[in-house]
Amino acid sequence: MSDPAVSVDGLVKAYGNAVAVNGISFDIAPGETFALLGPNGAGKTSTIEILEGYRKRTGGNIDVLGFDPGRNRREFRERIGLVLQSTALEPELTVQETITAFSQFYPLPARIDGLMTTVGLADQRTKRIRTLSGGQQRRLEFALGLVGDPDVLFLDEPTTGLDPDARNA
Repeated sequence: MSDPAVSVDGLVKAYGNAVAVNGISFDIAPGETFALLGPNGAGKTSTIEILEGYRKRTGGNIDVLGFDPGRNRREFRERIGLVLQSTALEPELTVQETITAFSQFYPLPARIDGLMTTVGLADQRTKRIRTLSGGQQRRLEFALGLVGDPDVLFLDEPTTGLDPDARNA
């Protein structure tokens, strides 16, 4: 059995006296799809942000792809992809310009043409972000999460803004 891609042991996150994440533990195998489910305020986003390295944990041990996300290393960031709950993008750029700009952050980015096809935006490549529907903007956010050809992709509220067909795709 290979090492897990993500390993969480006793993760705790407190905001003052309020404990948002209380000692959770789990492992995610390479290639596995894993979902955190729970009501609003259950600590799902806090957990994801800690795994991404954007929020500090109060306690516990974490390993993502052999890295401690809290150490903020470039080698770690180059191997993960993020699809946040919402993303502010430059409205005057086109779909292709936006994906191309984000691809510059990675040493071995995905092929942009193939990525636009994968997320269903090939026909919108020259459209400005401001002209896209909410669902098309969400597809663009998925493309930006995938542009670095990540080993681990973090999705926070991934189906928000997508129609049923897009959710299934």
